[in-house]
Amino acid sequence: MKPYYRLLFLGCLCCALLLAALPSYAAADPAGSWVPTRPDTDANTRKGFEHFYELDYDKAIHDFEAAQAAHPDDPFAVNHTLAAVTFKELSRIGALDTEAYAGDTFMNKKAAVPLDPAVRDRIRQLTAQSLALSQARLDKNPDDVNALYARGATRALESTYIGLGEKAWFSALRMAVTSRHDSERVLELDPTYVDAKVGIGTDLYIVGSLSWPAKVAASVVGFSGNKQKGLDYLRQAAGSKHVEVATDAKIMLALFLRREQKYAEVLQLVNSMANEYPRNFIMAAEYAHLLNAAGHGQEAIAAYRKVLAGCRSNAYNQCRLAIPAFGLGEALRGQQEFAAAAEAYELAAASANDDPSLQQRATLSAGEMYDVLQKRDSALEKYKAVIAENSTSNSADLARHYLKQAYKNP
Repeated sequence: MKPYYRLLFLGCLCCALLLAALPSYAAADPAGSWVPTRPDTDANTRKGFEHFYELDYDKAIHDFEAAQAAHPDDPFAVNHTLAAVTFKELSRIGALDTEAYAGDTFMNKKAAVPLDPAVRDRIRQLTAQSLALSQARLDKNPDDVNALYARGATRALESTYIGLGEKAWFSALRMAVTSRHDSERVLELDPTYVDAKVGIGTDLYIVGSLSWPAKVAASVVGFSGNKQKGLDYLRQAAGSKHVEVATDAKIMLALFLRREQKYAEVLQLVNSMANEYPRNFIMAAEYAHLLNAAGHGQEAIAAYRKVLAGCRSNAYNQCRLAIPAFGLGEALRGQQEFAAAAEAYELAAASANDDPSLQQRATLSAGEMYDVLQKRDSALEKYKAVIAENSTSNSADLARHYLKQAYKNP
């Protein structure tokens, strides 16, 4: 995939990740014929979102299904269930690693485990159901902003699943474009519809960040960009009184601020979300990642150790121990605490059975630390293990090099 398509898809994907939670604010139908199911009008939906943002997907699905049963003709209610089912599956296969989305490594990263065919079938069924409900309303009123937004959200979720799950990037991109068009139409009809500003702001920022040739390519598939306007849209939405809109906007704003290396603002933003959702492992780990990226090495070490302790004490609804362990190794390496770094990498490798790529990187890094510590025999053992794990990877290429010449810390 060409570089500009990778960036374009990242923009579309960001939209999908945002819309997955289907924000709560929605305009009232002019005719008063329907009110979308949302947290401020439905107790099950409210509880569902609380569980969703704490990564407790089973409870979220249970609550959203209850709301869906009570509102069977509402595409919003179906989309809530679809979002929880989709993200539970993406989490299960290891597709929600925040470190990967700081760059483009998610494009080529293989899933830790295969997709579940039964879940795939359910996602397709929910997608078709929601699209049919939205279209039925649009057949009656083509300018129904709630139905347009619901359809766009469904398409965004479908784009996310087939992109991150099935790795069908071009199909995902095409679906994301149609989602963007629905959101743009919503804003044309109602400029105060905050939900749509989140998704469009995301795309505006991404396309506005591209080179001129890439922007031309983006215009061909229907995207325009304005970096500052995109950030403005996201900041507006982040200040919304509606929890889902604000949270989704903050997630995207944090991603972009990190890419811009505006660490002071993003650290404050992510820390506030980590405090708001204390059982969300991803938020806690991301805060530690950001501290390290911002150059706050000792604070990052403390944050990683806090996350590890939380994993061990079941403080989070779900936890992948290898992620904070590897991050701790990186932070300790940066502080030249090489023996402790080797220990952290060893823990990451031992805990990453569900992620062969991370396991191999951790094993290689442990070997590098042993070389720095002049424990050549231990280093050689790790390099041989890396090659045995997967002899065709970049890590294996480095390991073969280090078998001949010891690693030296830069």
